[in-house]
Amino acid sequence: MNAWRGAMGTEARPCEQVLPGSIRRRVTPLGRRALAAAWSLAPEQNTRFIFSSRHGEYSRTFSMLQTLAREDTVSPADFSMSVHHALAGAMSIAMGNRQGHTALAAGPDTFGYGLMEAAACLSERPSDPVLLVHYDEPLPDAYAGVADDDAGTVLALSLQPPRGVGDIEVQATPGTAEAPGQSEDLATAFLAFLCSSEPEAACRGDRMMWRWRRV
Repeated sequence: MNAWRGAMGTEARPCEQVLPGSIRRRVTPLGRRALAAAWSLAPEQNTRFIFSSRHGEYSRTFSMLQTLAREDTVSPADFSMSVHHALAGAMSIAMGNRQGHTALAAGPDTFGYGLMEAAACLSERPSDPVLLVHYDEPLPDAYAGVADDDAGTVLALSLQPPRGVGDIEVQATPGTAEAPGQSEDLATAFLAFLCSSEPEAACRGDRMMWRWRRV
């Protein structure tokens, strides 16, 4: 894959400047950051969306669980927006984008599989650009002691097919054997690799060892 353009959620323009009000009102602060980062890359009409998130907009899900614990009725709107592909669907509708989209969650390896899915989409239809949006936030305090999450991350990447110059090769192997460049946060490790001049980097996931190499 080649010609990435990235936008960190913390650096993207305020969501009020890039997101329609109909979307802003329906998503959580995390969702607004993720969509603002994606929107700032000005995706084309034929762009395919890949959304990856370990827990999704979990603040909404946690609120629904608390509602159920009180034996109250869960809001249908909250339920419909709690699924992992809700943000991808909302963005597709707002942009009039009829291309397919994918939403995935794979524990600590989520970003790695999201990047692999994006590369697979490019291989399948090289003429269509791919937008990868990865987002997560720390779990609520109620999960202290059992959660192994790091600080929240929002990262959007626009990818294009290989061109022979500046291409990046993605490789994943089963197991977590010792390797340089280990990190618990794949998205942060990948971003650090992109921003560096290193020829390659490796990062330990949960069940996979991820490697990225400039070819």
